Amino acid sequence: MIEILKPDQLARARRTGALVGTILDTAKRRARVGTNLLEIDAWTKAMIEEAGAESCYVDYAPSFGSGPFGHYICTSVNDAVLHGLPHDYELADGDLVTLDLAVSLDGIAADAAVSFIVGESRPAESVALIEATERALAAGIAAATSRARIGDIAHAVGGVLTRAGYSVNGEFGGHGIGSTMHQDPHVPNIGPRGKGYRLKPGLLLAIEPWVMVDTDELAIDPDGWTLRSATGCRTAHSEHTVAITASGPEILTLPPRG
Repeated sequence: MIEILKPDQLARARRTGALVGTILDTAKRRARVGTNLLEIDAWTKAMIEEAGAESCYVDYAPSFGSGPFGHYICTSVNDAVLHGLPHDYELADGDLVTLDLAVSLDGIAADAAVSFIVGESRPAESVALIEATERALAAGIAAATSRARIGDIAHAVGGVLTRAGYSVNGEFGGHGIGSTMHQDPHVPNIGPRGKGYRLKPGLLLAIEPWVMVDTDELAIDPDGWTLRSATGCRTAHSEHTVAITASGPEILTLPPRG
């Protein structure tokens, strides 16, 4: 299903996006050396409930996972890149952490992810990974204009990542979003421009570049959810929910200012 939001739904999407951005920013700022992933999950649960919102994850049971997910946020560390299942692990200095969150408020969902390094260490490889996904995300968003096509986003994202020297996995990528978390169209992170669905005002897209240092192949954990790099290398993932408008793309999931 491809859903085109009406103006009143877009107003609600802005509120949902602001909530997602706020929760991710709060969790990122609170995470430090010694923080347990289960603590981050508990913080997220409390913030979702305080806002009167609903988790898109806790009951989520798609075909590619061993569901239901049972937690409120994805916590992926180092070689984990997608769908990281929170578990009893305390963050260490230099860990590369990705938090991925989807929430529904007043019937509209928003989805975003942020990667960052915990502690004082700043491994150059990890910094480069994060910066590449952030640049790719910015390029993908810039390409998400009315009348452009999905392939234009894929080409923009993939171009940044490949020029940075990374191989790109085309299986998991971004997606449409609206009254439900995962909708068509699929938004791959690599592909030819000028192909695919033509973007229309009112469409919401979750654009999410992710990359691994030396591979494009994934391995799944015994937990049935967490996807890791097949070689054990580090990974990063950046994501925003974007509204297509007649005047250009509008990022809905930015962190609060200040």
